[in-house]
Amino acid sequence: MKLFRFGKPGHETAGAVLPDGTRVDCSAFGEDWNEQFFGSGGLSRLASWIERDGPTAPRVADDVRLGAPICRPSKIVCIGLNYRDHAAETGAELPAEPVIFFKSTTAIVGPNDDVILPPESKKSDWEVELAVVVGATLSHADRQTAANSIAGYCLHNDLSEREFQLERCGQWVKGKSCNTFAPLGPELVTPDELPDPLHLDMGLKVNGEPLQKSNTRELHFDVAAILSSVSQYMTLLPGDVISTGTPAGVGLGLDPPRFLKAGDVMELFIEGLGSQRQEVCAFDQ
Repeated sequence: MKLFRFGKPGHETAGAVLPDGTRVDCSAFGEDWNEQFFGSGGLSRLASWIERDGPTAPRVADDVRLGAPICRPSKIVCIGLNYRDHAAETGAELPAEPVIFFKSTTAIVGPNDDVILPPESKKSDWEVELAVVVGATLSHADRQTAANSIAGYCLHNDLSEREFQLERCGQWVKGKSCNTFAPLGPELVTPDELPDPLHLDMGLKVNGEPLQKSNTRELHFDVAAILSSVSQYMTLLPGDVISTGTPAGVGLGLDPPRFLKAGDVMELFIEGLGSQRQEVCAFDQ
């Protein structure tokens, strides 16, 4: 299945894509795509509802605004230095186990919403990433349990203010959590629709110039290993987002480094997960 949410910011409605590609309003299903939904067999219930009531459900227009495909999760956990080509461009050694940091859930926006630069930002950067949505509570899970507990996948632009991240006497979360710095979507794609997440082409352009071009086969730690590792240190809840890292081509890694400015346009995609487009805007109080 493919799940999405649509409507005005903060007032999104749940939707789903029928097998024939038609997008429908799932208001009559009566649930949002949130922790309670994922943790209580919601995907199975939704599949039955789509088969029974999907063909007569209201259609969703193509030009409607899309929000993030899941309602605000309890946390966003990100993995650093997890692409071999990205580690090489930064001169860093590949880590012995996943590097874990957080991103605030208040950074979440829709896949095509504007990205607002913080007022002091000089080094805001782009990062195309494969994100995983957890489908069950995980604590000290082994690889197989973790692999069986995936609700789906989605596209994530893990925007990062590098000065905040690296030069402001704090952990990486400082540079990761600015408002609008976590565009998610357009859809959550369930594992049956994406059977091999480790062979997906991915890329990102800024103002039409290709800057990131890679494939998820470059992942150092695969999805099951990441979920298992993270669950050793914290309990993962249904609906939590785990972002698996970015490939080479970020602004910080260019020579000379390049960063985002107002008026820039980012376009990114991952095979099977759709695409995003964000215009970069200056902070306006």
